[in-house]
Amino acid sequence: MHVIFFDIDGTLINTGGSGMESLRRAFADLFDCPPPQDIPTAGRTDRGIARDLFHWRSVEDSAENWNRFRTAYIRHLREQLPRRPGCVLPGVGDVLDRLAARPDVALGLLTGNVSEGARLKLEYFGLDHHFAFGGYGEVAPERNGVAEHALAAARQALDGAIELDRIWVLGDTLLDIQCARHIGAKAVAVATGMHDKHELARARPDVLLDNFCQAAEFWRQLDEATAA
Repeated sequence: MHVIFFDIDGTLINTGGSGMESLRRAFADLFDCPPPQDIPTAGRTDRGIARDLFHWRSVEDSAENWNRFRTAYIRHLREQLPRRPGCVLPGVGDVLDRLAARPDVALGLLTGNVSEGARLKLEYFGLDHHFAFGGYGEVAPERNGVAEHALAAARQALDGAIELDRIWVLGDTLLDIQCARHIGAKAVAVATGMHDKHELARARPDVLLDNFCQAAEFWRQLDEATAA
């Protein structure tokens, strides 16, 4: 059985900035000021971004403040998704359909989004039915911690029947590649998000794609691993 984890933003979908705008509005709601512009977000978890925002504002990174922030973020995300010109990224529908049709593949998520945010985004774009388990952005401030949770969720969902040489992480950022390495997975990078192909190539993913319309190398390696 192959376990294939997908990132969401920049990999499966582009929300037209709905997520970032919702984070900004949630921060402004709670702290009555706009957030700083220099806190990195690409590939990071919602929990880690919130932690850095709290530190910048000199407020406690407490469970209470996090819960308030997450609740405000989800409220704004529901409002922002239909207001912005998002889309499913090229080739995604075909790749997901082909993978879902294979009896030797289980599909999961490995995302920096909190679970409710992931659900809202994927439901809005009609992709939520593909994924039965995953690791989400509330479980850890760093992406590697989310990857560990995703792997544990896969083991639980599949009754432990997974092999590390058949774990794949598909994403659009350097942190997706890094967290794939952290759990011993193969890294498939797609240049449809924050990083261009040259930046991603420097991190030496196992597969590097322009987009999922040009996924021949991924299918080749997946078939080779199946035959091995």
